[in-house]
Amino acid sequence: MEHNNKEILKYCPNFYKIVNLDYTQDDVITEKLIRLYEDFVFKINPDNIEDLNLLKNFDQAINKYIEDNLFRREMKEQLLTIRIKKTKDVLRAIVNSIINIFEDYVTFATRKIYISRWI
Repeated sequence: MEHNNKEILKYCPNFYKIVNLDYTQDDVITEKLIRLYEDFVFKINPDNIEDLNLLKNFDQAINKYIEDNLFRREMKEQLLTIRIKKTKDVLRAIVNSIINIFEDYVTFATRKIYISRWI
């Protein structure tokens, strides 16, 4: 079964930014996340809407990891505690865990905005 890569890449607009990221050699977690991202992107079934939505969310999560230092620290801490139950598709289980970390961060991260009062 041949995948239409252009069709898949529509759902991950940050693909090139992510796979071409320069990171330090000792940053093993980032290296593994990028490799995981690439593996997942090209194992997606472009005919499955659920897979495409999962890919879109995973792309957003990894992009946030790259751009947001606070989220990167949080993700690295959380990744050390992930537990995956026995499953046929370990890759998908890890991706789901990463997306859950991302969604929790977005939901619970509060940014305090102070509005100054003009007199």
